[in-house]
Amino acid sequence: MSEEMKPCPKCKSPYGYSLGNEIFACPECSHEWNPDEVADENVLKVLDSNGNELANGDSVIIIKNLPVKGSPKPIKSGTKVKNIRLTDGDHNIDCKIDGFGSMALKSEFVRKA
Repeated sequence: MSEEMKPCPKCKSPYGYSLGNEIFACPECSHEWNPDEVADENVLKVLDSNGNELANGDSVIIIKNLPVKGSPKPIKSGTKVKNIRLTDGDHNIDCKIDGFGSMALKSEFVRKA
């Protein structure tokens, strides 16, 4: 039996432990997984306007002026956004934009930097 710990693919907890038979369990969210199997159904795939896959921490560039509700000026085309976080839903990118603060963007309006 392996005594090593593996991070949970669901909640990212670093305390996943072996149950034997190549199965690991997470003590925080009770998720069980086999690290040798690739679990594509749980992987969030977000594509930019050009079809490139985005990942957490990537930098993106806005490709068109985006109006912001409650703000007199839009987010300008060409604005670079650093350290994005991917989420599930219609607006699938969470980020902070200088001069605007925290925003949720649609991936169809950005390209990978």
